[in-house]
Amino acid sequence: MYETTTEEDSTTERDSLISDGSSSTQDCRPLGPRDISRSTRYGILIGLWSATFLSSLNTTLVATLLPSISSDFNKSHEASWLGTSYLLAVCTFTPVYGRLCNIMGRRGANQLAVCIAALGTLLCGFSTNMETLVAARFLSGIGGGGIVTTCTITTSDMYSMRSRGLAQGVQSVFNGLGQGLGGPIGGLISDWLGWRWAFLIQMPFFVLSLVLTTYNLRYVTPGKSNNAKDVLKRIDYGGIFSLLVSVGSCLVFLSMKYNEDLPWSNQWVYVPLALACIFAVVFIWVELLVTPEPIMAPFLFKHKIPVLVSANNFLVSLCNFSVMYFFPMWFQTVALTSASTAGLHLMPNSVCMSTGSLFAGWIMHRTGKYKLLNIIFGFFPFIGITLITLMREDSGPLQMWLSIIPFGFGNAIVLQTTLVALLAHLPEGSMAVGTGFCQLFRGVGQVGGVAISSALFQYKLDYELRSRIHGDGAAEIVNRIRHSTTLVSGLPPDLQRAARESYAISLRAVFTLAACSTLLAYIVRLPIPEKNLDSQPKGIDTQSQSTSPEGDSTSLPGGKQGV
Repeated sequence: MYETTTEEDSTTERDSLISDGSSSTQDCRPLGPRDISRSTRYGILIGLWSATFLSSLNTTLVATLLPSISSDFNKSHEASWLGTSYLLAVCTFTPVYGRLCNIMGRRGANQLAVCIAALGTLLCGFSTNMETLVAARFLSGIGGGGIVTTCTITTSDMYSMRSRGLAQGVQSVFNGLGQGLGGPIGGLISDWLGWRWAFLIQMPFFVLSLVLTTYNLRYVTPGKSNNAKDVLKRIDYGGIFSLLVSVGSCLVFLSMKYNEDLPWSNQWVYVPLALACIFAVVFIWVELLVTPEPIMAPFLFKHKIPVLVSANNFLVSLCNFSVMYFFPMWFQTVALTSASTAGLHLMPNSVCMSTGSLFAGWIMHRTGKYKLLNIIFGFFPFIGITLITLMREDSGPLQMWLSIIPFGFGNAIVLQTTLVALLAHLPEGSMAVGTGFCQLFRGVGQVGGVAISSALFQYKLDYELRSRIHGDGAAEIVNRIRHSTTLVSGLPPDLQRAARESYAISLRAVFTLAACSTLLAYIVRLPIPEKNLDSQPKGIDTQSQSTSPEGDSTSLPGGKQGV
């Protein structure tokens, strides 16, 4: 389906791997990503994309499991950590895999991510309390973020720049399906089999991914370390630890201040806030001056495109996850539907994200351009979130079911075109590191989308409930309503009306935040220039990466380009 377009190498997927007139040296050289057969390539892609689907599914899976899990463990006030712990791990460890792809090789890095994600998911299914489940979700996130990064890098290896758009578009279909189906699948399995099976049922698919990549993902890229000791030496431990403590402390601060309503004078409020600020400074210091192979490569900050794409990724992810985690809640607490029905309202988003990714990839493959596509369809998410914000209890089914369509379709195109724009402006040797760099900001945006919107939601909900509910025991009633979404449908009529109105206003505040975020992202993207996708990226000084040349190079033996 795709062909390599460089003048030096006219081979395609249909050509034999060993040419008749080649020298013995060329015959014996290791296969690079452009040399592998079509069947091998498809085997790799199926293995990668099945893991991508599971990773994306787990980001939104708990959105409709929260009521069931909260009721099981009777700790609904801690339920938000099921989402934020996963996203915290994704945010912290995702950029590490950009480096590991160069240190361990593509297969080693991907299989490490898949194994960690599978172990964490398995432990989720067997957790006996909320604390164990949160820890298992964190472990699962360590692998889940790596899956997305390693799949993106490996897919980019195997296709030319112009063909990458369509290849990444197909990958984004699995990513979109996972995010969109996480809510519906979680709700349906929770209603039918119990919430534990939403995790356990994933295990055969993790095994399938490992088998396919073990058998097929064997092409060679230079820079892979020969022993585990060298791999361990090249990991940025200082950057990982300081980023984890900084973001984690920020989450604790938001949770304690707004979810638990603790005063500013409480040590559980001001200490986490202070730690978040201190370790943010430590993280920057480590990345700039200490570690030889930083997870957040400082040289990329000197160039406009990686910075703009990273800022866009942060804002788009903040918007996406604010909606993905709170959109189903609107139907459970305002429209009073079941968990499975609430999750099904995310289905149009899933379908449109997949369609948008394929559409963007096909257009870029045919035209070699991406900017006009981004300008036109990049405004769709703002239209969609505006329609969602205007929903009311008496809104018709068309608005309730279809408002999210432009949101999902537009965001899929935005993420697809900005990824291709980033890869088009990076030199080949910086592709893996640049991908991890932008995934870092995407991960921070995901955490922010859940944590910031959750803090805003809880603050607004507490205010609205207290202004509507008075009398004896009002404080306890408000606390129960805030900490249990399933309680709303069983309340007496007067309390139920107060609760539904309070939830509606609070969720509208979250959706307004998402609308502002996506509008700002649109403005940030406008300066990203058009670039011919048939040309080779130039202009970034790769000598300033402070890494070994073979570690970041992706050129293949024999003069072929590996990306």
